[in-house]
Amino acid sequence: MSTAFDFEKPILEIQKEIEKLKQMSLESGMDLNKDIETLEHEAAEFKKELFENLNPAQKMQIARHPERPKFLDYVNLMCTDFVELHGDRVGTDDRAIVGGLAKLDGRPVMIIGTMKGKSTKENLEYNFGMPQPEGYRKALRLFYHANKFNLPIITIIDTPGAYPGISAEKHAQGAAIAYNLKEMQKLKVPVIAIVSGEGCSGGALGLAVANKVYLLEHAYYTVISPEGCASILWRDASKNLEAATALKITAPHLLKFGIIDGMIKEPMGGAHTDYEVMASEMKSTILNALSELDGMSGEDLRNQRYDKFRKMGSFIE
Repeated sequence: MSTAFDFEKPILEIQKEIEKLKQMSLESGMDLNKDIETLEHEAAEFKKELFENLNPAQKMQIARHPERPKFLDYVNLMCTDFVELHGDRVGTDDRAIVGGLAKLDGRPVMIIGTMKGKSTKENLEYNFGMPQPEGYRKALRLFYHANKFNLPIITIIDTPGAYPGISAEKHAQGAAIAYNLKEMQKLKVPVIAIVSGEGCSGGALGLAVANKVYLLEHAYYTVISPEGCASILWRDASKNLEAATALKITAPHLLKFGIIDGMIKEPMGGAHTDYEVMASEMKSTILNALSELDGMSGEDLRNQRYDKFRKMGSFIE
């Protein structure tokens, strides 16, 4: 059973009452179906209203749910013939970024994403979804490969940020990300980026210089993690929920600011409640975006991507 959030407690209480009535009906033989149906309708309506009016802090909790689908879950549900490509060709294979060739509805694509684990052992393998410079260099190698063979690029991002450790700094973390930003801009193939959970800082942007950028309904995309923001503004990382609200990191605000191109609807309760429905929604969005971008030349794709990002942060007084 999925872990419940604090804000879901009223729904859980109603569900407990429903189970009590069902048990009472079974034991006593009383017909309580009408009461049960009333409570089930009440629970469904309450849940719908709740999830349609979540605040940024609540969405952040859903984005970080431990059972949320990971990159390889999406690959396995959306694609066929996935072949993972390893290594940065310098000597290291950073497991926090996974990528390779696959077919999407029979069409060859390059699909790359940040990867988290579902257990402590897996999270250690994937470094909790925090890439090191070698990961960004691996991604760049795959970008070049896709560009050479005219393959669309799909990136799926779920990261609390690039790894902030000493080893990453020694190996030029900032330079690796900056180089990705520059080189992604030059690509002459369609690039589609989807933030599926957390999308924090340059660690996310290093895979997101795309023609189309989408955000899952309960995901978030931000220049700094809410904890980092709270540490700077209030010297208190525990105020991360206040920071999440102040940063305007969810889809409605990001659409208004022109940071993303669209929001992908999640199943009721979040992506973790139904992997197949979520993957289907994501796949449909990708295919529609590819259909739109297919009519553009390589030069047009590059120019559109450049113009898109140059407009961000521009204001007319």
